[in-house]
Amino acid sequence: MIDDLRGKAVLVTGASSGLGAAAAVAFGRCGAMVAVHYNRSKDGAETTAATVRTAGGEAVVLQADVRDTEAVASLVAATVEAFGSIDVLVNNAGDLLGRHTVEDVTDEFVLDVFKVNALSVVAACRAAVPVMRARREGAIINLSSVAARSGGSSGTMFYAAAKSYVSSITRSMAKEYAADGIRVNGVAPGVITTPIQDRFTPPAVLGQLAAAVPMQRLGVADDVAGTILYLASPALSGYVTGEMVEVNGGLWMG
Repeated sequence: MIDDLRGKAVLVTGASSGLGAAAAVAFGRCGAMVAVHYNRSKDGAETTAATVRTAGGEAVVLQADVRDTEAVASLVAATVEAFGSIDVLVNNAGDLLGRHTVEDVTDEFVLDVFKVNALSVVAACRAAVPVMRARREGAIINLSSVAARSGGSSGTMFYAAAKSYVSSITRSMAKEYAADGIRVNGVAPGVITTPIQDRFTPPAVLGQLAAAVPMQRLGVADDVAGTILYLASPALSGYVTGEMVEVNGGLWMG
């Protein structure tokens, strides 16, 4: 329980499963009001919202295709309409979409990866920043990836590049909006057991990755959710901005 998050209005994108669902529930345990976003999995989002409420928070379920910047703007507006403001924005929505190299990739695939993982962050921040600036308070947490620094695994170069963009714009936004009372930070998860990993990474490869982690295990969604709460809380991280917190069990250091 982090007391200063009680009653805060939070939007978590991509919250129907995985990291987003874990973050939404963690905010619920703190008594926050959580907008649970989804694109396709309404049932998953409804399950997340129900768990948020059981944990002690409030929840609304909102749909948007984050590849559509106007839909993302409407998503932020719907959050403000539901809760009266937006105090915390967690840009978690993202997807690998598939594995390709420069030899076999299409322009459409590259653009889709960028829209889902990077442009969606721009669109959400563009809509949320004016609301936060008016109150001179707010926290934005952008989800990047260890792939942004490592280059990713075979066939994930476009995802890695999009996440590098997220890491870079997080630092730039932190400088731009610090004087407005808005803190902008990021979280770069390592190999976390999520539905995305289950779809694109064979179990044998996950086993090899776990063996390479100094902590000798893969991460779980709650490992990342705790870091998100820390960055959202003014009491815990009120003097922290422009940071990209690595959550990877020691897989990538420095």
